[in-house]
Amino acid sequence: MKRWMMFVLAVSLIMISLTGQGENAVPAGVAETEERAEILPDSAEAEGEAVPLADEEDGEAQEESLPEESDLEEEVLEGRTLQYGDEGDEVLALQTRLKELQYYTGNLSGRYREGTRAAVKSFQEDYGLEETGMADPETQGLIYSARYRPLRFGSSGEEVRKLQTRLTELGYYTGKVTGSYKENTQKSIRAFQEAMGLSPTGAADVRTLEAIYGSAAAAKQTEEEDADLSGFLVGDGENGSDLPTSVAFTKKLKSGSRGQEVKQLQARMTSLGYYGGPISGNFAKQTLRAVKAIQSQNGMAATGQVDEATWNVIFNDPGIVMPDATPKPTPEPTPPPYAMTVDVTNQVTTVYALDENGQHTVPVRRMLCSTGTKANPSDVGDWVLNGRHAKWCVFPKWGNSYARYWTRINSNIAFHSVIYTAVDLDAMKISSYKMLGNRASHGCIRLTVADAKWVYENIGAGTVVSIREDLPSDPELRDALKLPALKKGTSVPVETPVPTPEPAYEPEKIPQMTRKLKNGSEGPEVYWLQRRLQDLGFYTGYAGGKMLKGTENALKQFQKSIGVYASGVADQKTMEALAAVTPEPEMTEPAETPAPVEKESLVPGIMTPEPTLTPAP
Repeated sequence: MKRWMMFVLAVSLIMISLTGQGENAVPAGVAETEERAEILPDSAEAEGEAVPLADEEDGEAQEESLPEESDLEEEVLEGRTLQYGDEGDEVLALQTRLKELQYYTGNLSGRYREGTRAAVKSFQEDYGLEETGMADPETQGLIYSARYRPLRFGSSGEEVRKLQTRLTELGYYTGKVTGSYKENTQKSIRAFQEAMGLSPTGAADVRTLEAIYGSAAAAKQTEEEDADLSGFLVGDGENGSDLPTSVAFTKKLKSGSRGQEVKQLQARMTSLGYYGGPISGNFAKQTLRAVKAIQSQNGMAATGQVDEATWNVIFNDPGIVMPDATPKPTPEPTPPPYAMTVDVTNQVTTVYALDENGQHTVPVRRMLCSTGTKANPSDVGDWVLNGRHAKWCVFPKWGNSYARYWTRINSNIAFHSVIYTAVDLDAMKISSYKMLGNRASHGCIRLTVADAKWVYENIGAGTVVSIREDLPSDPELRDALKLPALKKGTSVPVETPVPTPEPAYEPEKIPQMTRKLKNGSEGPEVYWLQRRLQDLGFYTGYAGGKMLKGTENALKQFQKSIGVYASGVADQKTMEALAAVTPEPEMTEPAETPAPVEKESLVPGIMTPEPTLTPAP
């Protein structure tokens, strides 16, 4: 009995060491991020550290930089393996994803039983993993990042129909689109694999599917075309035009990648004279240095990651710059299309586009948000985004709450939607939605689902996000972004909150008043009033055609400046007075006056100026 107790204790200690922080551990290979600890009061949602679930479109969340070996080790140690007998939201999320990939057909119960284990084993078999039936961190990473389920002889359904349609477009399949993977489909796959330099198995494995649906998929050649695609680029087109792309890009390679593609990369870089290491198939330091050298020589950002542009330079660019040649100049960087300001005072996030001078001054989208509470504030300052995002994220430290459309701001916080209780479109937490416009998070910037999706789809790497707590209160802006009600019985808003479109503004065209304008008034006359007060420097808030406290206070300041009673009410005379005032021109900085030469003074501490020279006769 004592031996058994010692054995159980030893196993327990091993499991604790392997799982790092236990229930707070995050899956391997996924970013640590966001909201700081401490449970919020009832007015705020509890979130904690977020784990972005891998993006279904991009395969995996993009990395800010290549991880050091110590970072990789820490991620592995913190990963949690799900296995038979486990229960909870993490299992539910796993089942949901496996069901999307058509591996799991049971009920979404949140209980890891035989059906879930069989689905995981089937996935591991398809992806060449050890078939343990346990969802270890590596398996989970692939499950959440997988875009395709491998297909083979005997498969059927919509995915096969889609595959046959794509092969038809590429010219490899000429039969009827049936949705059944039979001899003709197998033959077509084998022909495609041969053309792309893949092993001609006739089975549509993950690598083959990525090549088929990728942008570099080679169409089948006719008899008149050169059918030999075995080497690198060959052709007679002037300046490299009309050359066939013989080596297709299939997936991104980076430090830690392994496999045939890495061997192919190493062999190609060896032939170009950039790489002198072993053709091992392991993307390690020597491979990283060689990739960076190629990127630097060819005017690219030296990231060390082989994306599609880098792959095409290495394999498919006849003008690639060799190691001993003059490097290509790095192109002038172009500013990102947008910049963002998170206004903590008003709980509004504004997106600015470029003006004619290349500055981000044109507001294109304003969004009601929830920033961090005063106890757990958002990180004030300017942050440059690295483009990392995911369609779902989970907050394991706080009861596995979830959010959609996660876009990283820095290592602590991100933009994301309001909170969900499960990976389920109908599981929005209504209280989280109703808190928009108020401080409610642990530091992240929460948005409506529609706004979070817009940020996810439009805001990329290099975008500057400025989080500010020093902006003045703007009641007019807050009013323009009132939160719409949710549709009855669903968690979908009736409409997306957007400010009222601005009417045309002509400063010289004075509105003809039929009423006095005061706090609460709305209409084009109010808009003209707000814009005119902006021109004269009295009003800095949002001009939306509704007069609230901000406009009223600005009007009072103007009235004081012209010596009339500061009523905060505008009539026809007020409008005419506004039109009559000429805005002060912008002052340019005067030329700096040269400092006088200091000479010894008769009075201590007083400088004696140089005498003025007598002009020459």
